[in-house]
Amino acid sequence: MAVVDNNIDKEPQWYVLHVFSGYENVAKQNLENTIEKYDLQDRIFQIVIPMEDVLVEKRGKKTLVPKKTMPGYILVKMKYGDDIWHAVIHTQYVNSFVGPKGRPQPISDEEARRMGVYGGTGEVKVEMNVSVGDTVEILEGSLASFVGVVKAVDTEGQKVTALVEMFGRESEVILNFSQIRVKQ
Repeated sequence: MAVVDNNIDKEPQWYVLHVFSGYENVAKQNLENTIEKYDLQDRIFQIVIPMEDVLVEKRGKKTLVPKKTMPGYILVKMKYGDDIWHAVIHTQYVNSFVGPKGRPQPISDEEARRMGVYGGTGEVKVEMNVSVGDTVEILEGSLASFVGVVKAVDTEGQKVTALVEMFGRESEVILNFSQIRVKQ
């Protein structure tokens, strides 16, 4: 007769681990080594450092740069059980599980998706220093190569409202950060 541990998840679930900030990659590698050492491949299936691509402008050129969305945390998909807690917690650079009193609290697949586990939404955030009064050049769209003056900035929505001179008069246009470059 087989012994069944009722404390083990029946299906793999996502858990959040608090790790040393700045050491997420090392913590992930150490956890992968722990999986190998204790033969936990049938219990721990995926380890993810939540990342997103950010469009950064430097010296007039825009480049995509990967950026951690949750520094100090990694996500792990596993079948949790009391027997696995010790192996995970005693992995170097892992502090604790996120949950009440350091005990694991699973998160839903939807929460994991929002945290970027499945590649996120596909949207790219643009990191840009732009202020009201700045002169911007429009890089794409029907107004490409036009120049405008920023009237309002919506950093959350990644947009600016600019006044652009067309046909001898100023027109207000709303542009995405990815469509503009701040002129020096």
